[in-house]
Amino acid sequence: MSDTGASETWEHRWLLPGELLSAGERRPASGARSGRAPRRTGRDWVVDTVAFGFAVLLWAALLPVVEEADYLPRWIVLLDPPLGALACVAVWWRRRHPLLLALGLLPVATISTTFFGALSVALLNLGLRVPLRTGLLVVLAHLAASAPYMLAYTVPDEGGWSTVAFIAAYMLFLFTWGIGMRVRRELVLRLRADAQRERADHARRLADARRTEREAIAREMHDVLAHRISLLSVHSGALAYRTDSATGGAKPLTVQEISDSAQLIRDTAHQALEELRGVLTVLRGTGAAEGAPQPGIEDIEALVAEAARAGQRVTLTHDHDARAAAALRRPVQRTAYRVVQEGLTNARKHAPDAPVTVSLAGAPGRGLTVTVRNPLASGTAAAGAEIPGAGAGLAGLEERAALDGGTLRHGADGATFELVAELPWDPAG
Repeated sequence: MSDTGASETWEHRWLLPGELLSAGERRPASGARSGRAPRRTGRDWVVDTVAFGFAVLLWAALLPVVEEADYLPRWIVLLDPPLGALACVAVWWRRRHPLLLALGLLPVATISTTFFGALSVALLNLGLRVPLRTGLLVVLAHLAASAPYMLAYTVPDEGGWSTVAFIAAYMLFLFTWGIGMRVRRELVLRLRADAQRERADHARRLADARRTEREAIAREMHDVLAHRISLLSVHSGALAYRTDSATGGAKPLTVQEISDSAQLIRDTAHQALEELRGVLTVLRGTGAAEGAPQPGIEDIEALVAEAARAGQRVTLTHDHDARAAAALRRPVQRTAYRVVQEGLTNARKHAPDAPVTVSLAGAPGRGLTVTVRNPLASGTAAAGAEIPGAGAGLAGLEERAALDGGTLRHGADGATFELVAELPWDPAG
């Protein structure tokens, strides 16, 4: 049985009541409410047939008792059998009109004895499909309607007060039994609604988790590839510029310079592929990547040196204890690394000739501050040479910093663009 539409795909659905299969469209306790009744299932037809058979069987069993009761008036003896038979036939409409059936039997209760089987079914059905207060009032009305008959004939000729007490207790028992069935069905419907709501919540949580995972994948891919691809763009752009200058009369590139540039571009491309392979391995969930080292604060110097080899003017300053910083939580260290990486990448994209200053400062209990500053690009810079990007790097950094309990701010301060991340640094390291 599947999780969704279980009642519709269950191969034994005919064993359930129609009210349960209708998924609560018509609650069992709303018999007085207008609307089309649920379609009968195989179980409903069996139950209705048994109820009708019980009413007819009791009618046939009480018929000789009525005919032999010489203390009853002749007109009661003549009217009782047909009224009891009509009551038995009316049992077939107990599902659609439970309250109307019970009220329709009130006049019959004043004179009939053979309708007792139909009355039993109607009272049970009343507790099952009619609200408690309304049903109880109808039961009391039946007791009041049959009181004259019981006082006139039952007490003196049909067993006395013990029979009256039995009849009253029997009627209340059937009504209470119906209430118990109604409560059980309402509980089943409530549990079904809770299960459906839980499935919907689970699907929503799953969709949220998938969206969060996609965002994390996009952020990681951006952080890993944007830096390497921007370095490739810088290297190849420098090589193209030197080649164009050589054709214009400048000193041509030597074979060694061309070889070094090609080697640098190849090494950068290989590093990009290796980092991409590492990210994809993590995303596939293979065990080989579970212990793969993540970049930290100690790797920032190599990152800056790599940018300097690409021709970017970068200055790194730090005002913190490197040994204490090595004890920082790895997610915080990785965020600090990504902030520097993104700052250098954005500087290459938007201000390729501007000097960049990277500074690290902080201490345990005071927090770690990572700052990347560069002058804004001049208006004469070649806009066509700007490295394209998705524009989502800073948004991803903000999410990283927030997840680590820190903050990220960025923007222009006069003629300088500043990217600042403030990350937590626990006193205990």
